[in-house]
Amino acid sequence: MAKETLLLRNVRPQGGETVDVLIRDGHIARIAADQHAAPGAQSIDGENAILLPGLVEAHTHLDKTLLGMGWRPHQAGPTLKDKIDTERHLRREWDIDPHRQSMRQALLSLGHGSTAIRSHVDMDTDCGMEGFEGVSRTREALAGLIDIQIVAFPQSGLLVRPGTLELMDQALRDGADVVGGLDPCSMDRDPKGHLDMVFELAERYGKPVDIHLHEPGELGAFSIELITERCRAHAMQGRVTISHAFCLGMPDRARALSLIDDLAEAHIHIATVATPFRPVPLADDLRAAGVTLCAGSDGIRDCWGPYGNADMLERAMHLGLRNNFRRDEDVEHALWCCTYGGAEVMNLENYGLTEGCRADLVLVGAETPAHAVVTHPPRKLVLKGGRIVAENGCALRDAP
Repeated sequence: MAKETLLLRNVRPQGGETVDVLIRDGHIARIAADQHAAPGAQSIDGENAILLPGLVEAHTHLDKTLLGMGWRPHQAGPTLKDKIDTERHLRREWDIDPHRQSMRQALLSLGHGSTAIRSHVDMDTDCGMEGFEGVSRTREALAGLIDIQIVAFPQSGLLVRPGTLELMDQALRDGADVVGGLDPCSMDRDPKGHLDMVFELAERYGKPVDIHLHEPGELGAFSIELITERCRAHAMQGRVTISHAFCLGMPDRARALSLIDDLAEAHIHIATVATPFRPVPLADDLRAAGVTLCAGSDGIRDCWGPYGNADMLERAMHLGLRNNFRRDEDVEHALWCCTYGGAEVMNLENYGLTEGCRADLVLVGAETPAHAVVTHPPRKLVLKGGRIVAENGCALRDAP
């Protein structure tokens, strides 16, 4: 019983009243005050800390990080093509090994309390299946510690680099979880052809879709309209995510709100990294329309930029800052996007803080959830399936 049962005493689920949480067989068995551990079972005093469900890193690129490789001055130019071309060159020159690097980032995320990650992984004719194979090894090595979803992602486009479609197909046959896409108009210059391929793959393999959309203004709005049409035509409501969606931050708010209404009707999700240098979807607009917003770190200290630390409480703070959230309830909505919003997008089963939910949990020393977002202190304890996997901000497994 000691190996299967854990009693977390004196914790405050979501910042509420102090209770004890009994965990049995990897799930929350009982939430109530003044419980007593069974003989031989482990008991931990939470010291009145806040108990949160596991944080969710819903948009990142595990195969690209430079963590642990020493400081590398940023080299890429300002355009999307500049960044892609620079990365392609440096991937070889710097020996960016996808398995080693994804292990480092995933374990950093775990120490910060993320218990699930959705990672876009490059499908490119230059690197072939290397990225997918490396992140797949990491997914297997960390099974039971952190859940990793792999998006087969055509970073350089599907049509402009012949052979990419075949790599996408191979990755999906070999276990990729999601079909990715990228800027249907500006990258491949054939939005119909690009989206036909993406949704055909999704239908063939029964997988959800997650499309990067950097396109601004009316160009991006046109792509959103096409994605929404495909979603309805393929009956994929609830299984399509648009990442970034910068066009929803366009100055023409009436146009943006009309697009958001269409997204709500098609049950299409939005993923944001709350970037400070581009227009972003406004969280209040999405919330009012019932569109699920999740969040992620995007690239972390990679060839695209030197920033990032995989801390989703800090990312919730960035989301709050980008949306001018000041009241506690609004800051808590930013946290919701980094927990329940991400869980909905990733379709995580039995997620949450009620009896019967999987015991993927984070213990944070803070006064309120909003205080946790603003100060993002080190995570006191992280549990995955009721098993302690990180303490005091560090994963219990060493990174390579």
